[in-house]
Amino acid sequence: MGQPVHVKDDAFEETVLKSPTPVIVDFWAPWCGPCRQVAPSLEKIANDYDGKLVVAKVNTDEDSQWAQQFEVSGIPTMLFVADGKIVHRQVGAVPFGYLKNLVDKFLEVVSTPPAAAEVEAPAEAAPATQA
Repeated sequence: MGQPVHVKDDAFEETVLKSPTPVIVDFWAPWCGPCRQVAPSLEKIANDYDGKLVVAKVNTDEDSQWAQQFEVSGIPTMLFVADGKIVHRQVGAVPFGYLKNLVDKFLEVVSTPPAAAEVEAPAEAAPATQA
C-alpha cells in the first residue's frame, strides 16, 4: 500500500529530483487548516497510484530550504515533478476529484514521448530542375 513519504531537506534531491517515478511534493505545515484538508486526498492518491507516482510531504516549519528555493509563498503548495523538473504547481487545497484529474493529466503528459520523436521527418523534396 502506497503512503506519502515525509521528506527532509537533506533527502529532497535524492527522493524528489532524482526520482525515476513522477512525484507530487506537498509543502505543508501542521498548523495549516487547508493542508490538513487536502492530506486525506493525497493519502488516497498515494495509495491508488502506488508504483506510478510518489507523494512526498515536506513540513515547511521543519524543512524550509526547498520551499524557499522553489519560491513557495503559500501552503499547501503541490509541485508536480518529473525528471527533476516542475511540470505543474498547484497552490491551495482542492477537492479530491480535481486533484485526481490533475494527477491523471500529469501522468499522461509525463508518459507521452515528445512530439518530435513521434513525427517522422518529412522526406526531402527533390531538387527543382531548370528547363
